[in-house]
Amino acid sequence: MRQIAKTFRRTRWILATALFIGLFYGLANGQVSASGPANEITSAPAKLVEATNQYKASSKELFAAQEREIGKAEAKLQELRQLVAEGLVARAELETEEQNLVALRAQSQATQKQIADSDMRVAQIKAEQELAKKQGTAPVKLIAKQYGALSITSMMLRYNGPVSWSPGSLNTIQNFFSSKFGHSLPTSAVGQSVTHNRLGYDHRNAVDVALHPDSTEGRALINYLQLQGIPFLAFRGAIPGVATGPHIHIGSPSHRLS
Repeated sequence: MRQIAKTFRRTRWILATALFIGLFYGLANGQVSASGPANEITSAPAKLVEATNQYKASSKELFAAQEREIGKAEAKLQELRQLVAEGLVARAELETEEQNLVALRAQSQATQKQIADSDMRVAQIKAEQELAKKQGTAPVKLIAKQYGALSITSMMLRYNGPVSWSPGSLNTIQNFFSSKFGHSLPTSAVGQSVTHNRLGYDHRNAVDVALHPDSTEGRALINYLQLQGIPFLAFRGAIPGVATGPHIHIGSPSHRLS
């Protein structure tokens, strides 16, 4: 536990550093245009990437320490169950250790999310930098605002990734998914479909995947799309006139047919 506390303090310090650099980067975005000196555009993002990677590395150390503590807690719990069965230990002590194990697992899951969030943040920063270089005259602030955010509501997730994606690039996503889960990507619509004709949407440059965004496979797909900068919409349920049920729409949002 002492090692976990020490690692947690170091991780928190690194996070504070990353947040400070991120604040500086945000202020710089409002003042520096992409036509300014190159070092002005790249220095703050590079430092933020470095700090984020350090935070990720520290989070991995914390996760490893947490997993060791979980292993110890599980072994202790097994011993206590035997002692309770033999009437040598009060059940209250067993229940206390069970609650402790639940708390340790929750902390471990939170650390896993920190690691995944670090990967997504680095991908977003790099995508913003590339767009700033390509567009040349647009303020960095506008690029970050347009492409860097994941919008989440109770029914929908939306990511305006920088990649201009079409179904012709679907094979890459299919290969990722099949290698990870051992079965093909459950696509429900590739391009335009009868359902989209009925709803009045132009779906020719998009693909629908029959996965709930909160499922294990759905979360993995969403994480992959963000890391690749691929835009998507993820629906948690049916929305009248928009979505017939839970699914992940890969590609830019469909426009109404004229």
